Amino acid sequence: MPSRLPKHLHDALTAAEHALAFAGAIAPTAYAANLLVRSAVERQLEILGEACRRAIEVDPALRERVPEVALAIGLRNRIIHGYDRLEHGVILDTVQRDLPTLCKSLRVELAAYPPPA
Repeated sequence: MPSRLPKHLHDALTAAEHALAFAGAIAPTAYAANLLVRSAVERQLEILGEACRRAIEVDPALRERVPEVALAIGLRNRIIHGYDRLEHGVILDTVQRDLPTLCKSLRVELAAYPPPA
């Protein structure tokens, strides 16, 4: 059976890119006031964190190569389990500040695998 790692990495990268696109350069007050954008970003962060969790199940060394996966997993857990205590400004800041680095690292990881047919 082929490794599911490339699929999980691809899913993580796609979700991170979508979260970045949805958040764009929106101001924190506009983000907090926009339920549609917040919901879209949070959903992508949930997918990102779950894909990262699955990826490190397949390849535990990924956590060392891409330490940002731990952040993605923790953020996913916070969104899922602490949905009523989310700080929208912190979520937005994390997306805009940390996701570009994670995307870059995920692209490097994915480059080790042939593109899907």
